[in-house]
Amino acid sequence: MATDHIRYDVLARDALRGVLRKVLSDAAAHGLPGEHHFFITFISTAEGVKLSPRLLAQYPDEMTIILQHQFWDLVVHEDRFEVGLSFGGIPERLAVPFSAIKSFFDPSVQFGLQFEPSDAAEPPAAKNLPAAAPAASSLPPAPPPATEEQTAEAEEPGKPSEGAEVVRLDRFRKK
Repeated sequence: MATDHIRYDVLARDALRGVLRKVLSDAAAHGLPGEHHFFITFISTAEGVKLSPRLLAQYPDEMTIILQHQFWDLVVHEDRFEVGLSFGGIPERLAVPFSAIKSFFDPSVQFGLQFEPSDAAEPPAAKNLPAAAPAASSLPPAPPPATEEQTAEAEEPGKPSEGAEVVRLDRFRKK
C-alpha cells in the first residue's frame, strides 16, 4: 500500500473541525436557530481544556455538554471555544480546544461528526493505543445512555415492540 504523504485524514479532520467552528461561531453571533441544539463530547483531561476541579473530578475522562437553552457567553476562537453553563445550579466557565472534541451531534437534524483525538488531546494513558476509528466521520455519534427513569418512561409494559420509535429529547427534560 502506498504511503499517504498528503495526509488526507488530517486534512479531512481539520476541515470537519472547521464546520464545527463555523456552526459555533454562528451560534455565538446569532443564537441557535429553530430547534437546533448541540451535544459536544470532549476529553476532559486534554491539553487546553479548562474545567473547575469539581467538574474534572466528576468527569475525569470525558464530558458531554449540551448547548441548547441555558448557556451564555459563547466565544469561539481559532483553536477553541469557551462557554458558560450551569451544573447543579452552579455557573461554570469551560474552555474546550477543538482538538479535544470527540463528537458533535445536532439531534434536531440528525447531523453528527466523530473525531479521532489528536495526540495533543489524548489522555496520557491512551497515547500509545492503536486507533480504532477513522480520523473523522459524518456518522452521528451514539446518543447518551438512557437513565433507568427514561427507559421506564419510553417502554410501555404489555405493548409489543413495533420497531424504532422517534422520541424527542425534550420529553425527558425537566422544565
